[in-house]
Amino acid sequence: MTVEPGTRPPWLKVRFPAGGRYAELVELMHGSELHTVCEEARCPNIGECWSRGTATFMILGDTCTRSCGFCAVKTGRPGVLDTDEPRRVALAIQKMGLRHAVITSVNRDELPDGGARMFAETIRWGRRLSPGTTFEVLIPDFKGDEAALATVLEARPEILNHNTETVPRLYRRVRPQAVYERSLALLRRAKELDPGVLTKSGLMVGLGETRSELEAVFRDLAAAGVDILTVGQYLRPTPAHLPVERYWEPGEFAELKELALGMGFRHVEAGPLVRSSYHAEEQAVAAREQVDAKGGLAVTLLEPRERRR
Repeated sequence: MTVEPGTRPPWLKVRFPAGGRYAELVELMHGSELHTVCEEARCPNIGECWSRGTATFMILGDTCTRSCGFCAVKTGRPGVLDTDEPRRVALAIQKMGLRHAVITSVNRDELPDGGARMFAETIRWGRRLSPGTTFEVLIPDFKGDEAALATVLEARPEILNHNTETVPRLYRRVRPQAVYERSLALLRRAKELDPGVLTKSGLMVGLGETRSELEAVFRDLAAAGVDILTVGQYLRPTPAHLPVERYWEPGEFAELKELALGMGFRHVEAGPLVRSSYHAEEQAVAAREQVDAKGGLAVTLLEPRERRR
């Protein structure tokens, strides 16, 4: 579709953040000195998600050591590690009464473990204060450090997510400090280290990729054993970020979903406003139902892994 510069198509209209629940979450997050990727990355779904009482917590501070061309999170030298952050995140999860909590982070390449221990501590604190909550982590690549990945998995998250973001040809421009093969290896190794964890990955479209390139990435992710796939439209957060090359139409997202489902993914979420954590609980439930159905079981809600031992 051809769209005038600065003009978004009608299917990208979003509701302005408002309402009592939204205001409550703003007060809770800011009062607890917590960060969310919803705010830091300027997610278009913040109004919908926060009004429903859901949010994606961003740990390890608000400053990233990498400089991806698509991301609105600030880049620079991070401050001192806040070791009390996992407890405060867990308290917020408890206050919100979340059934499914999503934890992500900035990249902290200057830390020996890339921040893996803080992911694990956040999950453990969360289990202590909210034993009925399931946990999804959206992790960085830890520069390929398998020990860091193992540290996160030892805390037994229900879902481990790592986004490939785009196709290999565009990595130098979109993710200059990342390596496509390293991301694939992380997802593959996660399944090897913990066959019971659901793995997940996501991509953006609109950065200049082709359909055939997307199809190749889908096949790579399926071969790596990824269970859940998300595909959404890239939206330029500021004029300093990469421009949108084109807007994919809703019908094209439907086609991508069918294509991916045919490759064996347990659940695919594809649409213009889809983001990695958008409808995360629903994605998790759908994928878990398929996993359990293959074992002759049926579930209606994602269940904490600690209860399934």
